[in-house]
Amino acid sequence: MPAIDLALREALVARLRFYRDLGVTEFYRRPVDPELMALLGPGASTQVSESRPGAPPIDVPEIDVVEENEPIPPRKPIPVPPAVLTEIKPVDKAAALRLIREEIGDCTRCGLHKGRNKLVFADGSATARLMFVGEGPGADEDAQGLPFVGRAGQLLNNMITAMGLNREEVYIANVVKCRPPNNRTPEPEEANTCSPFLFRQIDVVKPEVIVALGATAATYLLGQRQPLAGLRGRVHSFRGTKLIVTYHPAFLLRDPRQKKEAWADLQIAMRELGLRVPGRG
Repeated sequence: MPAIDLALREALVARLRFYRDLGVTEFYRRPVDPELMALLGPGASTQVSESRPGAPPIDVPEIDVVEENEPIPPRKPIPVPPAVLTEIKPVDKAAALRLIREEIGDCTRCGLHKGRNKLVFADGSATARLMFVGEGPGADEDAQGLPFVGRAGQLLNNMITAMGLNREEVYIANVVKCRPPNNRTPEPEEANTCSPFLFRQIDVVKPEVIVALGATAATYLLGQRQPLAGLRGRVHSFRGTKLIVTYHPAFLLRDPRQKKEAWADLQIAMRELGLRVPGRG
C-alpha cells in the first residue's frame, strides 16, 4: 500500500472523527466518470498533488469504499436489550450496583481488556434523577478508573453546573467500560458484550432522565443507527425513563460552535426534571 503524507493522514482522521460524532459512520462513492479520469490523465486515481507548483504528489492509500450503485451492505443487528429489572428501593440501590461491579470482576469478556489499565464502572449517586451515558473511557479515565475526568470531563462538569446541579448528584457511565485502542469507536461486539451491564445499572439507578452523549451512546441505548440530527431536540422513551440525545463533550471541544445546540438539549432535560431554565436576556 502506498504511503500517505502524515499531515494529510492526521487531517483525514480528525475529519472522520468529526463526522463520527455527528453520527455519520458510512460513506459511499459515486461511480467515477471515465471522461473526467481521461482528462485528468494517468495516475489521477491514486495520487493527489498539492496546490503549490512543483510540489511532489501525495500517495493516497487504497481503501474499501462502497460504490453508490452497489447494494448497501447489511449492518450488524443490535441485540434486543435485556428485560427491565424490578424497581429497587433507594436504600438498596448502592448495594445492587456493587453486586453488578462484582459480577463484572476483572473482565475478559471482549478484547478491550488486553489494553486496559483500569476498568471504568461509573461515578456518582446511586439515587440520581439524572444520568449521563458516554461512549467509553479515554486515557485519563483509563488511568484513574473514573468516567469523564479528562478535558471532556471538565466540560461535562461545567454542563452539569450550568444545569444547577453538582457532579455528585448525577450518575455517569459509558457504553463500554474499557478504553478502546487509540480512543476508537467501540466495535459492535465490544459494545454488545458490555452494554447489558449498563442496562442493569440504568435499571438500578432508575433516573428520571438519561442524557446520551454522542452517536455511539445514542445508538446502543435506542437500538437504532441514525445521525444525531434526527435524534436531538425531542424526548425518547427508554426502559421506563426519558432519554435525551446531545453531543459528546469531546466533540464540543473540537467544535465549540455546537455548545449552543448542546445547551438547548440540556434545557430539555432540565424541563423534564422540573429544574429552572434560565430565561433569555
